[in-house]
Amino acid sequence: MSTHTKHTEIGTIYFITFTCFEWLPLFDKTSLYEYFNKWFGYLLKNDASLVGYVIMPNHFHGLVYLGDKCGISLNNLVGNGKRFLAYEIVKRLKKSGQSDLLTQLSSHVRESEKNKNKQHEVFRLSFDAKKCFNRKIVEQKLDYIHHNPVSGKWSLVEDWRTYPHSSAGFYELGKDNKYLLHYRNVI
Repeated sequence: MSTHTKHTEIGTIYFITFTCFEWLPLFDKTSLYEYFNKWFGYLLKNDASLVGYVIMPNHFHGLVYLGDKCGISLNNLVGNGKRFLAYEIVKRLKKSGQSDLLTQLSSHVRESEKNKNKQHEVFRLSFDAKKCFNRKIVEQKLDYIHHNPVSGKWSLVEDWRTYPHSSAGFYELGKDNKYLLHYRNVI
């Protein structure tokens, strides 16, 4: 997957991934799952739609569609989302008194970033993005992200369709989700 590449093509679905620093389970430690809705709303306001997603304890996978009127690059949409999420993670870690974790995150900030007032390294640098060229690829990515909570080392639920921090319920069980756009509407 490509990192440090500008992704600006509109009318396109991208498969994206971003990860917490050192794969720390920061989303879980801060109960951040519902806070992602703020970023999902931001995407909608900028004509970028979430087609599918899963929020794992330490990483995020999503399918994002850049609509025809989207005037912001995928890089900026994801960068802004990561910044919103990072501020909230740090705020929640401070509130819960997790000073050891905050010290760990602050000790890994590069000097060049400290000069820009960055205080914590919450996410791995950049993010991964891959253009989904057709419906088959979109369906493969949806299958992958929806099964993520029960794959490999993960056993977050018995039935992957019921994982609450995923679009699986939308696609498999018909649950409403105001932040999601069905992929059939765009591909």
